[in-house]
Amino acid sequence: MITLQQLYYATKISEVGSINKASELLYISQPSLTTSVQEVEKELGFKIFHRSGRGVTLTPEGAEFILYARQVINQYEQLIERFGKSKNIKRKFGVSCQHYSFAVKAFVELVKEYDTLQYDFAIRETQTKDVIYDVANLRSEIGILYMSDFNRSAINKLLRTSALQFHHLIECKAYVYLWSGHPLAKNSSITFEELRDYPCLSFEQGDVASFYYAEEILSTREYSRTIKANDRATMLNLMIGLNGYTLCSGIISEELNGTDFLAVPFDAGSVNESSVMEIGYITKANTILSSIGDLYIRKIKEYLNN
Repeated sequence: MITLQQLYYATKISEVGSINKASELLYISQPSLTTSVQEVEKELGFKIFHRSGRGVTLTPEGAEFILYARQVINQYEQLIERFGKSKNIKRKFGVSCQHYSFAVKAFVELVKEYDTLQYDFAIRETQTKDVIYDVANLRSEIGILYMSDFNRSAINKLLRTSALQFHHLIECKAYVYLWSGHPLAKNSSITFEELRDYPCLSFEQGDVASFYYAEEILSTREYSRTIKANDRATMLNLMIGLNGYTLCSGIISEELNGTDFLAVPFDAGSVNESSVMEIGYITKANTILSSIGDLYIRKIKEYLNN
């Protein structure tokens, strides 16, 4: 019979890719951890991991097993959170999101209300496909992303394939995000023609179909100058150093990004493609948010409403 502890051991090994590293993190000897895995594999009738000198990787059967193991652990943690009295279990809560400062701000406000000695918190600003992957594989309980008329069909297909559900938060028109010293910063609105001489900044998605994963609205437009970045700090530096800009929701946190940046309404003009963004969150389909997950969404809604 496979125990919950053995499931937890196996998922930890899959996360770090090494039995030795997992044994250090779990405070268990390497031989004992190896024996635990072997017992599970014997019970299952197949190998969970490929072992090599460089560590371990999941077998196809092992990858599916770990997915279900994470679901069991997640459900157990929610069960204990709701009905248990034990204070010794350190619970986990994770969020994966596109690069939205409001998502980070809501996370900050959430963590302030919880004891970090009792929770392992994680927030991951990452590529769109990784937001979907993290929630699908229960690495994060919630994912934050946007859809538009252009990418909705493709994103919804990915969500259905991964047994995920999209929940609406807000719709907003596109804004041009730039630094306060930009030559166009004092405009009441900005058109594509006015942006022609400045580099368009976007977050790297690293995929041949990246225009479907793009975080920026109107990703299929022909931009004469483009620069890609992979983190928000670099993006802000490029805005100052190169007078770069990006198209965004206009929902920004001055507390986190500073007051040197602003969002100016984008004038779509003759652009045929819709410039409306629908921002929402994704969860595993047919599941109920944990109490902490529910509070996080309420924090986001409060911020967006304000």
